Amino acid sequence: MKAPFILLLTAALGLVAIPKAPAQHATATTTAAVTTATPLDKALDSIQVDKLRSDLYFIASDDMQGRDTVSVGQRIAARFIQARVQRLGFQPGNGDKFLYEYPLDQAKLERDSLAAEWVQGEAKMPLAYGTDYMLAGTSAFQADTTAEVVYVGTGELKGDHLKDRWALVESSDGRTWNLRRDARRAGVAGLLVAPGEGVDLLEKLAGGDSGLFEGNLSYPGSSNRWGTPTSTVVLSADTAKALIGDAAMGDVLSAQFHQAQELAEGSQIMAENVTAFWPGSDPVLKNEVIIVSAHYDHVGVNGDDIFNGADDNGSGTVGLLALAEALSNYGPLRRSVMIIWVSGEEKGLWGSKAWASNPSLPEGAHAVLNINTDMIGRKAPSELYVTPSSKHPGYNGLTRLAEQFAKLEGFGDFPEGREQGFEGLGSADVYYSRSDHAEFAKLEIPVCFLFAGEHEDYHRPSDTPDKIDYDKIRRVVRLVTRMLDQLQGDTLNL
Repeated sequence: MKAPFILLLTAALGLVAIPKAPAQHATATTTAAVTTATPLDKALDSIQVDKLRSDLYFIASDDMQGRDTVSVGQRIAARFIQARVQRLGFQPGNGDKFLYEYPLDQAKLERDSLAAEWVQGEAKMPLAYGTDYMLAGTSAFQADTTAEVVYVGTGELKGDHLKDRWALVESSDGRTWNLRRDARRAGVAGLLVAPGEGVDLLEKLAGGDSGLFEGNLSYPGSSNRWGTPTSTVVLSADTAKALIGDAAMGDVLSAQFHQAQELAEGSQIMAENVTAFWPGSDPVLKNEVIIVSAHYDHVGVNGDDIFNGADDNGSGTVGLLALAEALSNYGPLRRSVMIIWVSGEEKGLWGSKAWASNPSLPEGAHAVLNINTDMIGRKAPSELYVTPSSKHPGYNGLTRLAEQFAKLEGFGDFPEGREQGFEGLGSADVYYSRSDHAEFAKLEIPVCFLFAGEHEDYHRPSDTPDKIDYDKIRRVVRLVTRMLDQLQGDTLNL
């Protein structure tokens, strides 16, 4: 028994000894690969789908209640973002604070002051609040509105005949956000919303007017981004039937609608941006600060509906978290980077307006450019838009960088872009004034806005995290990371 045992032992020892040198060589090769990986490689590799998904399922959860400006859900989101960037080693972006606070005016309606009246010839029909009509949204704060009425039905809110008149429209679901937006663009005096067949809008919106009496928020000294606020009156089915009568589409009715209310004494409330600073390594170029932004707010709740805002703009929010992690893996760039999660975008670009009007940067530092992302998680995998495009007067070297690196991340060559006449990224020029880069552009710096496009769930409760293309967010963040890496030369020729 001894001889076989010795032979076997010898063979085993031989098997161990023979691969010893190759094993050492493999270890050396692995070490060499690690040491030769560039900072950009490490940054890009850190941007992962699973991390984006887990973050978005939190940011766009029902518990966040739609992240309205200002709300408990939004404050939780801000502190989640702050905790993450602190852990990653970022410096506070506002002195010794990560939160950048700015004031909003808060106004309340006096419920007993509400009055509305339909006037047709000598006949007057007073309407009772809560029974015949309700006010919708938080843009109904005009003291007195009297104007003629145009019946639009389910048609578009467009045309000069609507200007300075009440537009009487029909809504099957009671949602008025897009209607209010279009009404403001059309310059109407106010919006009258009638229910569709079999819909009780007053019951559906019960409690949705509480913000009017608890406190409507506005940016000090300005209206919202769409222009003059539009009073929005939602009618009961019986009232609407009595008022519409035999009206035809586009008719200017021989009637006037009068709405009036009074404001209670106003106050102020603070809103929050989250700002994280990644200092540059170059003793001179560190004072040139690249601003990367996305808004983290959404539109809150409407009755029982929670508007989760997974794409708008949970996608951009978690994209910036992934970018922060990428920078922590990259290490310092020559120039500094300020990442800003802004609030109040849905209300009128409030957070970016506040920061751009009073930038918070280290002494001697100044902003040199802005890259902004919004709604980057839906539509076709290759579909991505940019503004200012080559057809926009603000076209710049920053956009050219985006176009260059977009190809490396699989963007471009999609039908809508080709229809616009673009071989690569499509044009988002119609959105140039609709997201936060528009406020940063007022600093007279180049801006670049990346956007994947609107879809059927835009500003609806159905914008949920299960519908997101997380790999698309990953590739957009990789694109931005490549741009930052390329923006570290001695001079910026943008």
